Amino acid sequence: MQSPPEPTTSAEERKKLLQFARESVESAITGSVFKPAPKDDLFSRICGVFVTLHVSGKLRGCIGVVEPSELLRDSIAHCSASAALHDPRFPPIRAEELKRLEIEISLLSRPAPIRPDQIVLGRHGLIVASERKRGLLLPQVATEHRLDRETFLAETCKKAGLPRDAWKSDSVEIFCFTCEVFSDHEERGSDG
Repeated sequence: MQSPPEPTTSAEERKKLLQFARESVESAITGSVFKPAPKDDLFSRICGVFVTLHVSGKLRGCIGVVEPSELLRDSIAHCSASAALHDPRFPPIRAEELKRLEIEISLLSRPAPIRPDQIVLGRHGLIVASERKRGLLLPQVATEHRLDRETFLAETCKKAGLPRDAWKSDSVEIFCFTCEVFSDHEERGSDG
């Protein structure tokens, strides 16, 4: 099986998406007037997206949609605000933290079935599903935490609330996806 194709955006498009995500977070936190995204082809795409927020380099929120039912502009707005205020693993981001906020966006390809031996660490994100339980880990999780293939599968099962070795069962489905990942930290760093 070939890997799903990766979405591609230009540097200018990445800047627009990151700026819109930042405005969405700021509006959610401060209650300022929300400026809608442009109605152009970029923001009118339909694809999975995750918005990850870091404050002073520490993870403070990550919310996304895998199978989108709305336009990218709406998904980014909802995911950004939810990551800032409603990720149950973290306290809400406060207005005074906005200066130290870094935003990372992951644009997802459509999920496709994959066998465990086909997983490419750092390239594939994983979804493990069994009945009503489902867990997802982005591709960067495997590289950031130096996971081997079996540990990556086990951690995805754990995220789904399944036993760590559930991925070995025929009743568990494994899907992969790829991501185009970019952050405003990288964009600021490349500007000088």
